[in-house]
Parts: sequence; C-alpha cells; structure tokens
Amino acid sequence: MSFRAVLAGCGAMSKGWLKAIAETPALRDRITIVGLNDINPDAAHRLAAEFGLGKAAVESDLKALLTGTKPDLLFDVVVPGARHDVVATALEHGCHVLSEKPMAASLDDARRLVALAARAGRTHAVVQNRRYIAGVRRIRRLIDSGALGELTALHADFFIGAHFGGFRDVMQNVLLLDMAIHTFDAARFMAGRDALAVYCHETNPRGSWYAHGAAANAIFELADDITFTYRGSWAAEGAQTSWESAWRIIGTRGTLLWDGAERFEAHVVDGDDGFHRPLAAIEVPPPADPAQTHGHASVLAEFIGAIETGRRPETAGSDNIKSLAMVFAAIESARTRTRQPIAPEDRQ
Repeated sequence: MSFRAVLAGCGAMSKGWLKAIAETPALRDRITIVGLNDINPDAAHRLAAEFGLGKAAVESDLKALLTGTKPDLLFDVVVPGARHDVVATALEHGCHVLSEKPMAASLDDARRLVALAARAGRTHAVVQNRRYIAGVRRIRRLIDSGALGELTALHADFFIGAHFGGFRDVMQNVLLLDMAIHTFDAARFMAGRDALAVYCHETNPRGSWYAHGAAANAIFELADDITFTYRGSWAAEGAQTSWESAWRIIGTRGTLLWDGAERFEAHVVDGDDGFHRPLAAIEVPPPADPAQTHGHASVLAEFIGAIETGRRPETAGSDNIKSLAMVFAAIESARTRTRQPIAPEDRQ
C-alpha cells in the first residue's frame, strides 16, 4: 500500500522525519510527500529543496492544502500550541495523523483529539521515538522475563545542558512538557504499568537560560505498588547523562543499571547467606524485534503498518494520553505542592 502525505511544520524537527523516510527503503517506497505546510512558506521551500521535494505543493493555509492534495496522512510537526487545530483539521479532512509530542498542549485538547479520531475512524498516533530504541526494548524484555523478580521500582536521572534557542527558551514547564514525557513514557512502557499519582517539585535553577521550569523532581505511584522517580534538568552543565536518561531498575531478586547508551549491568541474588547476599551477573537479552529499535523510522513503520492492518498502533493517541496525563499531573503537583492523582479516565 502506498500513502500520500502532507507534512505540517517545516522547522528543524521535521528533518528527522524526512530523513527517516528517505533513508528507509520500506518507507521511502510507500510514502510520497505531496504537500508542505508552514506559516512561513520560505521554510517550506527550503525544506523541499533540501530533501528533493520539488513536486510537493507548498501552502500556508492547511485546509486549502489538504483540499488540493487529498492526502492519506498528515505528519504534524508544528509547535505544541498549534497542534490541536492542525490535528483536528487533518482528521476532519479524512487523514490519518502522526503527531510530534506532546500530543496536545492540554489534557482537554488531548481528550478532544482522541474522541475526534474515534469519530472519524482514523488512526491518530504520537511520535514517542525514544521508546523505539534498543535499550528500552531490552529492558522491557528483561522485566517481562521475570529474571529480576517482581518489579518494585524504576529510577531515572536526566541531566543535560541544552541550548536550543527558539520557542523552548520561553516555554512554560519546558522540561516536563517538552522532554520529560519521553522518560515518563519509557517508564510506563518498560514497567508495563500506568501511573496513578505523582508528587513533583519543579524549579528554574540559578543560571538557567530558560524562562521557566528547566528542572524537576517527581515521584510517581504506578499500578501494583511500583515506584518511578525522575530527577531531571535541562540547565545542568558539567556531567551530562544520555538523552535517554540513566536508569536503575529494581526487582525483588536484583537490579539492572543502564547508562542510557550501551552499558548494562544486571545482578541478581545468588545465595541465602551473608549480610550482603552473594550476587550473580545476568545478561540483558537483545530486543525481541530489532525492527523496533530505529527511532523515527520504527514509529513511522508502526504507524503505517497499523493503518494497513486496522490495528491500534503502539503509540496511539488513546494510549499516549496516559503518558501526557503523567506530565500534566506533575505540572499540577508542582503548582499546588500536593500529591496529584491521575484521573481514571486518562489511565483506562
């Protein structure tokens, strides 16, 4: 099956999407970009020139572009504040939609988009590309194997000095809303459990070059009495973690450490004696499906595969809203300085 696609939002982030399509034969041969939409047509024309999309229509009016090109898909890479209207317009024009994260700028907007996609009978999914990496898939497989015993806790550290410039520098709750969702979603995926409540403390540290919320510490209560903690900052210089965070995964039999890159250490109890029980190293298994470890390319393949087979994609909006609910619960907890439950309707 082949697909005609319009890309909305022609800034720097869109290049990752187009590069994944261009470099993946299974995507390149099935997806044709027929239109580019941006409030700045010059940005769209530059993108078209860079990726050889000279035949694609360029239009700042999304409705006009969708009417003229009649695409099957819309790839949404607009800024979060514009996301609801762009996705709603695409769904109303009969498009399946794959959005950049966060899936909406508010939970109410997210709920509306989930309902609109259901009414339209169209697939709506979110690019949680960082769950489509080998490390995350390997950890999920190890947890599922039971080798660590019953899962009790996940702890993630994220410390990066990121100098983006642009909209992030003035964005409210910038770390929680724009980046932490990757780590929250990964924790939810690896644990196979959803979040029930959170307590979060958000700050903007001295020396931060962001206007608001460059750092946060959060404690999540997951189902089955599992704890997930997050310590993060986008204004931390001097000792950077991986973009995937540094992880400690604890079970009743042992612990896994992952640096967010290539280094794994996993040990389980191997005896009944001693103040500190003897330990044995265990291997972290490879991903069950290597095709699910290629970031954007894997998300795109999952998206079009779901459309072809009529199944729900792994990062469907109706599922991803559970990760977004973690973000907004953390923001509300930080605002009120209280434990914040996550609404049952956002974790069904």
